[in-house]
Amino acid sequence: MIELLRTNDAVVISFVQSLLRDAGIDCLVADQNMSVLDGSIGILPRRILIGEDDLAEAKMLLEDAGIGKEIREG
Repeated sequence: MIELLRTNDAVVISFVQSLLRDAGIDCLVADQNMSVLDGSIGILPRRILIGEDDLAEAKMLLEDAGIGKEIREG
């Protein structure tokens, strides 16, 4: 799996999960439970991981949805 994006914005996480699910792209939200360590104040970002074969399609989905700036580079 490869990291598509990293954010601590719960709305972005939910939106991206929905976009990917509707496109038939499986994803994993990593670090969801790390909020326990930061006292649930949301300072630790969560990551969306996808299969490497789906990366190009997922990037295009996010660009088309207007949130391409959220894509993790590198």
